Amino acid sequence: MSDQIATRLSEMGITLPEAAAPAANYVPYVISGNLLTISGQLPLEGGKVAVTGHLGKTVDVAAGQRAAELCAINILSQAKAALGDLSRIRRVIKLNGFVASAPDFVEQHLVINGASNLIAGVLGEAGKHARAAVGMAALPLNAAVEIDAIMEIAE
Repeated sequence: MSDQIATRLSEMGITLPEAAAPAANYVPYVISGNLLTISGQLPLEGGKVAVTGHLGKTVDVAAGQRAAELCAINILSQAKAALGDLSRIRRVIKLNGFVASAPDFVEQHLVINGASNLIAGVLGEAGKHARAAVGMAALPLNAAVEIDAIMEIAE
């Protein structure tokens, strides 16, 4: 990991956890050519889903943003497991954010800002990305947020 990325993580008080193993019949990431695709990451902390429920019902926007930050941390952990060094990330191409939402909740974009801000904060220009923020009826393990990622990498 580059010194700059390590410094940013340290300044943000982030220690990347061990990358989580898949919970079903899929792989946590796929490298194809110069693309790294990371499977959906939940807001895991200490091996457990840290933020559960539905935005607009049992979870407020601030807690949703924290969930999105945890998803982003787990995305970075998977990237590190895949690449060995986060400095191999040339560009985060896209984040797809899924937010468990009450039917009348319309602030998914604010929730996923938690992940977007963290990724850009850690990776700088390489972390600026396209994205989607989509409301869902439910997510695995009652997680409030799930996010996947596509990244361009140095070979």
